[in-house]
Amino acid sequence: MLNEVKVIICGKEYKIKTAEAPNYVYALARALETKITEITTASGSSPYAASIMVSMALLDDLNKANQRLDNMRDQTKEYVDEAGRTRIERDTAQKEIEVLKSK
Repeated sequence: MLNEVKVIICGKEYKIKTAEAPNYVYALARALETKITEITTASGSSPYAASIMVSMALLDDLNKANQRLDNMRDQTKEYVDEAGRTRIERDTAQKEIEVLKSK
């Protein structure tokens, strides 16, 4: 079920339909407005220009986080593959030991 959440960002009201909890959406809106206000205060930019700058920064953060996630997945796959190879080596060594013991 979708929630309709009203938030105010830079003095403008937005109605958002979302499956997220209203408190989560309110927190996002507050964080966004804080970032926009920081930029408008520091640079004198309009809220629109500040929104574009915030969007670019957030997309940069998202892309970098996705790259780190991809790297972790690759590294995890390498660990799993190495563990599989090691298990096969162990099994082979155990069979050799059993053969040697039986002689």
